[in-house]
Amino acid sequence: MRKLVLAALLTVLTYGPSVQACSENGHTGIAEENTMHIGVNDKNANSVIDEATFNSVLDRIEAIFTPDFAARGKQLSVVRKWSDGTVNAYAQQSGNTWKITMFGGLARHVEATADAFAAVACHELGHHIGGAPKKGSIWGSSWASNEGQSDYYATSKCMRKYMESEDNQAVVAQMEIPEVVTTRCEASFANAEEIAMCKRGAMAGEALAKLLNSLRTGSDPVSFTTPDRAVVSSTNHNHPAAQCRLDTYFAGAICDQDASIDPDSTDANTGYCMRVDGYQDGTRPLCWFKPSASL
Repeated sequence: MRKLVLAALLTVLTYGPSVQACSENGHTGIAEENTMHIGVNDKNANSVIDEATFNSVLDRIEAIFTPDFAARGKQLSVVRKWSDGTVNAYAQQSGNTWKITMFGGLARHVEATADAFAAVACHELGHHIGGAPKKGSIWGSSWASNEGQSDYYATSKCMRKYMESEDNQAVVAQMEIPEVVTTRCEASFANAEEIAMCKRGAMAGEALAKLLNSLRTGSDPVSFTTPDRAVVSSTNHNHPAAQCRLDTYFAGAICDQDASIDPDSTDANTGYCMRVDGYQDGTRPLCWFKPSASL
């Protein structure tokens, strides 16, 4: 019996840090555990994302970020499960293989758009390379950027890289952009293309926040005009409320820090808009983030 206990402990110590933070157990995906299932032929599936679009989004994500991961000595693995109706997405690390798993069920959700689906992939990449703050673990900090940080990385860094090769002004010309989004994007950026990317990132965040909100019971609708007024006493490493997540996506879209500046795994200041640097907009929302005295 003692040998079995020691063997089990050795297994945990050996593999625990690699798998515990964002494992495919239904608890630590982009959404909380949920039982929603949207199959390929589900009558409630949206008509926006078909299998070709699903793959096209992930093809671009792979093309952009495979070199980034390779420069870190890691292999990016994008696991595509179009036929799986799971409404979630996951990130895992196993040795030098860093993986994200994407499901057709989430892509088929009625609130999903192609950009929102890209933002989901960006969130999962953010767990790997989004920087501090990190999730906690029995080893201290885990490898994974926490949920709020992964949301913030998605629109402040990843989505900009995803969008930068497109004619974003033409894309947003086909969208209905709320006045508050236009006002705040124009206040943060002067270049027309950057303003368009800000608007597009914000709208991707809105669609994703609505999707995530639908998986929660009893939640109020989310809106750009009703920011979460909660102020946490310590950083929340778990899933923030849906409105708080929308605020985070919007803040990331507004942040004018260069998307090419890599985040730091321990310093939450690096590469992001910080209050300590005089930023009044585009900073991590206080509904999940507690700045230190220096942030």
